[in-house]
Amino acid sequence: MKQLTLAAVLALTAGIAHAQQDTITLGMVLEPPNLDPTGGAAAAIDEVVYANVFEGLTRFGPDGAVQPALAHSWDVSEDGTVYTFNLNEGVTFHDGTAMEADDVVFSLDRARAEDSTNAQKALFAGIESVEAVDPLTVRVTLAEPNGNFPFNMAWGDAVIVAPESIETAATEPVGTGPFSFSEWVQGDRVTLTRFPDYWGEAPALAEATFKFISDPNAAFAAMMAGDVDAFPNFPAPETLAQFQADSRFKVIVGSTEGETILAMNNVEPPLDDIRLRKAISHAINRQDIIDGAMFGFGTPIGSHFAPHNPDYVDLTGLSGHDPEVAKALVAEVGEVRPLRLMLPPPTYARRGGEIIAAQLREVGIETEITNLEWAQWLEQVFTGKDFDLTIVSHTEPADINIYARPDYYFQYDNPEFQEVIAELGVTADPDRRSELNKAAQKMIAEDYVNAYLFQLAKTGVADARIEGLWENAPTQANDLTAVRWTE
Repeated sequence: MKQLTLAAVLALTAGIAHAQQDTITLGMVLEPPNLDPTGGAAAAIDEVVYANVFEGLTRFGPDGAVQPALAHSWDVSEDGTVYTFNLNEGVTFHDGTAMEADDVVFSLDRARAEDSTNAQKALFAGIESVEAVDPLTVRVTLAEPNGNFPFNMAWGDAVIVAPESIETAATEPVGTGPFSFSEWVQGDRVTLTRFPDYWGEAPALAEATFKFISDPNAAFAAMMAGDVDAFPNFPAPETLAQFQADSRFKVIVGSTEGETILAMNNVEPPLDDIRLRKAISHAINRQDIIDGAMFGFGTPIGSHFAPHNPDYVDLTGLSGHDPEVAKALVAEVGEVRPLRLMLPPPTYARRGGEIIAAQLREVGIETEITNLEWAQWLEQVFTGKDFDLTIVSHTEPADINIYARPDYYFQYDNPEFQEVIAELGVTADPDRRSELNKAAQKMIAEDYVNAYLFQLAKTGVADARIEGLWENAPTQANDLTAVRWTE
């Protein structure tokens, strides 16, 4: 047998080491019910397939901005009702078939069809027609202008699928992304592999495995043992300090789309009085709630807008913690009956509710806490509007438009605000959209519609040698396109 030279041994060893560094195992709390983002509402679906297996005409970047995807550019008619998308050349599905304009027509028509099971069917409601102008050009005509349309097309529910493979998308998804589906072991893991014919820049990873670990203690043990390389949404924030103290790991703390608020019933006396809503807002110490309910993880907010969004305005100063101001306002209002504080099950609500009740008591406002299960909360608070105060995280992206709905559960009715949102809906110009978003944030903050607490944190743990994982979560995704191991 030939003897290997030292150089050859070192080269072979380096090659093996390199090969070991192009695979990754990620932990996830929940297993997706299926793998078709156009036919299911579960966030866990997008956590596996968004930007990895499936792509849309546009996509969300890590900062929440809308970026080109399968469409490298688009043009908008002068009246804002016609969007013409220009598709990238040479795009193929993982089964080898070409992705062309007809597939876009199929996908959007399927999503907006009367019998569609798409969980976000409202995204497509304004589409009047979808036409293939030629293989690389798609014309979408809307019933009325919608400057938000490129944003709508970035959702996981709007990815492009093919008629040849859609019937098996739930269990064997076929997309155009940088990774193709390899294996799903029910109850354990989903594995993706690098797609060699990907139209864009090839990812650094050759294989990615999503391992499902719902128990926080098991998640901690798996990270410590190296059974998983990263846990982008780590379920045990109380243990993060241990990872921060261990040089093998890095803790990644960012933001989600979850605006956590103390919602108030704006039409129910005494909360129909802006002075009392303002008093409640000033009575609250956001940092105490973040520390006590979230182990210090969360970003204070002063309006219903995510801090990582490019249009974010920091309005926390309008409702800063000031018990003396709160007491004076309560005195102006006069005698206030005990307010019913209805709390859904999440920890942020139950723990946060106790802290808020104590803070309100200090300024002369008593509360009566009722703990509800989700079904009860949906029936009594969200649908029935039978409450005074409640705590909940609103996790839908860029959803400040809910304040333009007077019948929404907190029942804010401001025609001026509604006009701002109406203009936003038909505005395509980015600068004007930014102005309107900022105006909307300020308006609801100055009206003290709700008490704005914090943006739900995204707390992740990863091997210290991994880079490229999203810090923030503008959508529910584990985008692996930029993830790589460092030396």
